Amino acid sequence: MMNIKLTAMFSKEDISLMKERGIDLNIVEEQLEKFKEGFPYLDIVKPATADEGIIRLNESQTEEFVSAYENNIHESHIMKFVPASGAATRMFQSLYTFMETYKGTDSDYSQFLTDRSFFSMYNFFESLSSFAFYNDLKNLLAEKGEDLDKLAEHQEFKKILEMLLMPEGLNYGTLPKGLIKFHKYEGFSRRPIGEQMVEGALCHKLKDKTVHIHFTVSPEHKKIFKEICNKEKKFYEKDYDVTYELSYSEQKPATDMIAVDMHNKPFRNADGSLLFRPAGHGALIENLNDMDADVVFIKNIDNVVPDRMKDQTVVYKKALAGILFHFQIKIFGYLELLDKPSSVEPETLKEIKDFLEKQLCYISPHIYDRKTKEEKIEFLKKKLNRPLRVCGMVVNEGEPGGGPFWVKNTDASVSLQIVEGSQIDQKSTKQKDIWEKSTHFNPVDLVCGIRNYKGKKFDLLKFRDPNTGFISKKSKDGKDLKAMELPGLWNGAMADWNTVFVEVPIITFNPVKTIWDLLRKEHQGYL
Repeated sequence: MMNIKLTAMFSKEDISLMKERGIDLNIVEEQLEKFKEGFPYLDIVKPATADEGIIRLNESQTEEFVSAYENNIHESHIMKFVPASGAATRMFQSLYTFMETYKGTDSDYSQFLTDRSFFSMYNFFESLSSFAFYNDLKNLLAEKGEDLDKLAEHQEFKKILEMLLMPEGLNYGTLPKGLIKFHKYEGFSRRPIGEQMVEGALCHKLKDKTVHIHFTVSPEHKKIFKEICNKEKKFYEKDYDVTYELSYSEQKPATDMIAVDMHNKPFRNADGSLLFRPAGHGALIENLNDMDADVVFIKNIDNVVPDRMKDQTVVYKKALAGILFHFQIKIFGYLELLDKPSSVEPETLKEIKDFLEKQLCYISPHIYDRKTKEEKIEFLKKKLNRPLRVCGMVVNEGEPGGGPFWVKNTDASVSLQIVEGSQIDQKSTKQKDIWEKSTHFNPVDLVCGIRNYKGKKFDLLKFRDPNTGFISKKSKDGKDLKAMELPGLWNGAMADWNTVFVEVPIITFNPVKTIWDLLRKEHQGYL
């Protein structure tokens, strides 16, 4: 039944807009309540550390799990899932600022020469020829009768940046990050989409030589994204003897969230229409839920390396998947035992509970001990029969973002979660102290098992935590507003999954957040 209070708040046009976007009015009501109440903080108990929540592999174990993956890959449908919808705008933010403020005066140029740090504009222009897009920029300027080197020599910095960022040039400022040329090789250069394809060929080639990769893209970029992917995949198919099955999806409009003003009333655009905003990475659980696969590898579009550094990345991706297969065999075996309750002995229940606690790091609530045998069987079945994720973790070297923790749940159980800083009460001395003792960082390198022991695909939407999210202050048309976002796909959207954390080398984590990251030795194609 439609809420009378809500129908009074919204016009026919508002309700029509929601229907058009596939947004449920009752969901909007829940969001409006969340703006008033806020989201509860997570209760972190302790950081997950090596050998206490995070598996640390030695060389022989790594080889064993790599072999386990390679021996099982042909029996499974493997897919690579790459969130790639973000534009590269933030990557070039400092270049935009420089374009706006640099007027070419003697004072400007003197300041330009003074700061020669790694993240300086001086370093950017001095290192211009080291970027993979250098030749494209040089050739484009030549077509327009300009010489790139002479422009730099005459301090025509703004013109160079315009040709790099603006639509009349390479248009890098509005392209998705996946289409920016990252790595230079002898005679050619490669975009992140290309590096993801190569990694896919090395890691995920099936028996029939197919490699399945799914990109999530934004609507405005989908056409050019597909065009360039289809053009470039032909080179990699030939070089690596594979056939790429590429698929694409957009973040669903139905997952967008209503924005409110500072009084928690629906925010309206200048034309009076309601403002709905993308809900963040967490909304991609809907896209992941649509995947028809047994095992899905998840990795962000910008976390790629050139060929000379791929070996270790490939080894650890295979090892993570081998660990997934190892745990699935144990879990599926236990579930099959629990399907025959009459033959389940107390020792078996104890063994399964110990496996949950010691291997899957799920600490049952105290009420478990007071349950009957039948109740214990049902409880253990429910906890085992969940999607499984194996997550790579790197030693924290000061990177911002989420990390691995033991978290106390609302039912008094404790489980492993990837936690963002916005999810904990930073005003609590105890919680902040636990947060600061974290030793590892989430590099977004996951392998997910999304089918159950009977081969049926899980409905991933049933394993979300609806009380996970955060509210931030934004603005539009000069007016302040509040926006609601879900944390990363690997946070609240996977809160009720079985979770295994594994330490992976820091060398496997090389994201590109700013243009200067491409000048680091890890992103130079050949040295």
